[in-house]
Amino acid sequence: MEGDCLSCMKYLMFLFNFFIFLGGACLLGLGIWVIVDPTGFREIVAANPLLFTGAYIMLAMGAMLFLLGFLGCCGAIRENKCLLLF
Repeated sequence: MEGDCLSCMKYLMFLFNFFIFLGGACLLGLGIWVIVDPTGFREIVAANPLLFTGAYIMLAMGAMLFLLGFLGCCGAIRENKCLLLF
């Protein structure tokens, strides 16, 4: 019974870290898209240039969440304490 509970916790931790990984990948992709192809956002960015800085913030947050989710998934599957604490 105790082993089943730990196994369930392991896979739930993997699942939550995988959702963080996917969210980071989406933010990273959206940030790259806004920076590379600003023509679709030209009207919005022209109104407030501070919004273009938001694209870089979104890019940085996406990269950080992407890395954090990836390391969390690897740590959960391998039961590596160092990766999970990072």
